[in-house]
Amino acid sequence: MRPTAPLLVVTALLAAGTLTACGGGSGSDANTIKVSYKQSTDNKSKVPDVYLAAMKKQFEKAHPGKKVELVPIKAADADYYTKLQQMLRSPKTAPDLVYEDTFLINSDITSGYLRPLDTYLGKWADWDQFIDTAKTAAKAEDGKTYGVPDGTDTRGLWYDKAILAKAGIKIPWQPKNWDEVLAAARTIKKKVSGVTPLNVYTGKPGGEQSTMQGFEMLLYGTGAGGDDPLYDKSSSKWVAGSKAFKDSLKFVETVYKEKLGPDVSDALDPNVGTTVRGDRLPKGKLGIDLDGSWLPQDWIKGAGHEWPEWSQKLGLAYMPTQHGQAPGKVSMSGGWTWAIPAKSANPDLAFDFIKTMQTKANAQRWYIANSGISVRKDVAADPEYIKAQPGIKFFTDLVASTHYRPAYPAYPKVSTAIQEAMESVTTGDASVSEAASTYDEQLKTAADGKIVDKP
Repeated sequence: MRPTAPLLVVTALLAAGTLTACGGGSGSDANTIKVSYKQSTDNKSKVPDVYLAAMKKQFEKAHPGKKVELVPIKAADADYYTKLQQMLRSPKTAPDLVYEDTFLINSDITSGYLRPLDTYLGKWADWDQFIDTAKTAAKAEDGKTYGVPDGTDTRGLWYDKAILAKAGIKIPWQPKNWDEVLAAARTIKKKVSGVTPLNVYTGKPGGEQSTMQGFEMLLYGTGAGGDDPLYDKSSSKWVAGSKAFKDSLKFVETVYKEKLGPDVSDALDPNVGTTVRGDRLPKGKLGIDLDGSWLPQDWIKGAGHEWPEWSQKLGLAYMPTQHGQAPGKVSMSGGWTWAIPAKSANPDLAFDFIKTMQTKANAQRWYIANSGISVRKDVAADPEYIKAQPGIKFFTDLVASTHYRPAYPAYPKVSTAIQEAMESVTTGDASVSEAASTYDEQLKTAADGKIVDKP
């Protein structure tokens, strides 16, 4: 989950209930469901805790005699996934409901850790309100659905209006292609001292942040919006040896070779995302940031990096396609889902809790609190949602141009190979051609040889 909410939402939620501690396995009490989720490691981002406490209170009131035990896992992303999978292996430790990132859900499905939800979904009228692309994010290769999405995200270019203006770049700024993004960064470097012109996440320390905010925002902008440049659905094979892959690596190489991005040591710091959101952008040290829709949750009151002026200081531009080809803009979307473990002792009650969280009112409350993008059509059309936060309409409108990762079981290994390719051109340890060749070799292993070459 991502960090934090408008003060009004937080205040209302805080009054609703408190968090309970974790306990044993899900089967210990037929009248209690255990709900596991990712808790912030910095003790500042309380929105998930507060929201779920409110849902717990609401659910218990509507279901007399039933209890919800919240089981937070305080960990960084990679550690959260590891701990969660360890819990899912045994009925003694498996919760009844878990918060799953869409990029790993198929791995857990393949491992037999999750329960298909189609029987429940077929009887739930609200399922028709979810947009089709969000539904497919939790659908496995067997055609069954294993999770209910609780929102999505999109990505674009955040820019410091004052820095661009000082560099002589016209505001509002909207680049038409990659060359114009790089040209703006070069102009900032030349005319504005003491700032980083452009941030593009890179390398293995950044994990999926590097793959998705960085590389895939480039790769998925190389085509005409049709074929998936990473995974060929017609052959069910991963794409190797493509010019698109090399062009995307070349962009990353250019950013760091020309010193348009952060110092390499900073770029490869695992905490670079926190530094960007909590220091570089609020303190006017970064010109352009290729990043996600959720950044404002770090800047609202009570979030730890309060910055009430952000909507006046920052502008938003969509990431253009490589040459400005149709549709002209590109975004990547991910998001999280609520899934029921295969070893859950109380699956029916767990799905009832999902339905409580996913009423229109509760879903809308969560999207606003979490700076999330609605995957429900009724919420997306609600004026209260649209005006809840500056920028939310901009990022919601990008859903029409967005792409979802091919979240098949091999994807986490493919993503790691992408990060290593990015890192090698960032540090200069390999040329674009060498890094792409190494990626192709790693892809063969990650995909069990199921690869296809494309020009």
